[in-house]
Amino acid sequence: MEKEKIEFKSGFVTLIGRTNVGKSTLLNLLVGEKVAAIANKVQTTRTAIKGIVNRKNSQIIFTDTPGIHKPKTKLNETMVETSFSSLPDSDVILFLIEATSTDIGRGDSIILEKIKEAKRKTILIINKIDLVKRETLLNLIDTYSKEYNFEAVIPISATNTKYKEIILDEIEKNLKPGPAYYDIEEYTDQTLRQLAEETIREKALKLLQDEVPHGIYIEVEKMKERKNKQKEEIYDIEATIYCLRESHKGIIIRKKWRNVKKNWKSS
Repeated sequence: MEKEKIEFKSGFVTLIGRTNVGKSTLLNLLVGEKVAAIANKVQTTRTAIKGIVNRKNSQIIFTDTPGIHKPKTKLNETMVETSFSSLPDSDVILFLIEATSTDIGRGDSIILEKIKEAKRKTILIINKIDLVKRETLLNLIDTYSKEYNFEAVIPISATNTKYKEIILDEIEKNLKPGPAYYDIEEYTDQTLRQLAEETIREKALKLLQDEVPHGIYIEVEKMKERKNKQKEEIYDIEATIYCLRESHKGIIIRKKWRNVKKNWKSS
């Protein structure tokens, strides 16, 4: 008897949630590579970033969107619009919330309304479950389940690799048959230059802490490949850091840039 042929599946998955909920951490976990900057600051993700997961029977293309927040500037308003604009084109939505939430807050309510409008399959991911008791988690699941018919509700800790296959299996289950849109060797649509910019920005945000807010932009000017003494391939990179305010320039140069260079290899 012939084995039933398994159809190859593919699709686009949008990660959406409030700021600092752990979307970029989850994206990096699922992709298995560093594709998005992670820092303990709001609005670390500035644009929609794609990560690609190639499995035996599927290709999943993830989009990590800027965190949903109350916009106070035109830039912030554009970032929020970027997040919501990707929902109607998604095959599956991953809606991230924090386990520490006791109710559906204003930000999550707005996201829920946008998900209802998009009418797309949605998986609710409850992150940071290590911070709450079981009873609190169950109450939160019940609250959200009454608001929307989620395909699945998955409680996780985005830093724990054991949840990776659970989430990917659930996503694959909800995809339709389709082709591979990207080469199976690719894990992001970002160029090497863009990945370098993301890494520098992440390091700067972490090291500058509260002294400089999220409003910095990195532009790589030059990248030159060479081999070091151990014959390893490395890159010499020249980059420019743009600040929102003149006062931030002095802080970066005088107080922190040595640390940025010193910690570069830890990425």
